[in-house]
Amino acid sequence: MNRPRLPLLRTAGRMTALVAAAAGMLLTVAAPAVAAAPAGRYVALGDSYTSAPLVPTQVDLNCLRSNRNYPSLVAASAGSSSFADVSCSGGTTEDILYGGDGALGIALPPQVNAVTSATALVTVQIGGNDIGFSGIIGDCAEASVSSPLGSPCKDRFTAGGTDQLRARIAATAPKVTAVLRAVRQAAPNARVVVLGYPAILPDSGYGCWPVVPIAYQDVPYLRGVQKALNTMLADTAAAGGASYADVYTPSIGRDACKSSGTRWVEGLVPQNSAAPFHPNARGEQGMATALLAHLS
Repeated sequence: MNRPRLPLLRTAGRMTALVAAAAGMLLTVAAPAVAAAPAGRYVALGDSYTSAPLVPTQVDLNCLRSNRNYPSLVAASAGSSSFADVSCSGGTTEDILYGGDGALGIALPPQVNAVTSATALVTVQIGGNDIGFSGIIGDCAEASVSSPLGSPCKDRFTAGGTDQLRARIAATAPKVTAVLRAVRQAAPNARVVVLGYPAILPDSGYGCWPVVPIAYQDVPYLRGVQKALNTMLADTAAAGGASYADVYTPSIGRDACKSSGTRWVEGLVPQNSAAPFHPNARGEQGMATALLAHLS
């Protein structure tokens, strides 16, 4: 697929600014202490929530990937014998199966190619871009300006009596199934774990407009959409012979409306090194801790 890889507000100017910023960032984040994952070869597949754009230190500008994302922390904690992180910002199920282009326009092979018969653990975090994550956030933020107390986003996506976002989630399920099937074919003996997504918005209430520019009445709607996506991923994992790691529950109370020292996910204007509406270093470590607990 020939498309930009920046996960949110993907203009050329913002792409240039983010890539430049990524090149100069440096931060040390402690890895979780638990070591429960299989110690053999570990392969991480996924999108920007896995690759961690702008979280220091960026080691692959084509995919905006950090060496302190949750797969890197898990691999270090578990003492994996070998480790391949092929997650990429903007990634979709199609990119896992067929490949695509990165943020710099450099072609990428299918992510699943990194999975071999010797692989002991595969993690998969995918689906957000299949349902149009960046467009949803951008559209809802823009709509909130004219109706901050209303539900302009919900009104748009449920017009005519059909919830378009729930329909997108349903349409993504067989694509995730295809990914899991391909992973299982490549590594029949591997432990396969599907991760959900951490909380972007508060788990209750009406958000914090304009800090996070989602209209008050749209917050419960979008929260429900995210929970529906995570439920689909859990159900699809179970049906595909994989397990599901819940990273939403441990992220409750650490959403983008919380203080800069608490939140796992940044808002529209990040106060920690991360892309807008994406996990910061604390969020990546939180997901690593949740994944290691799941593996134990």
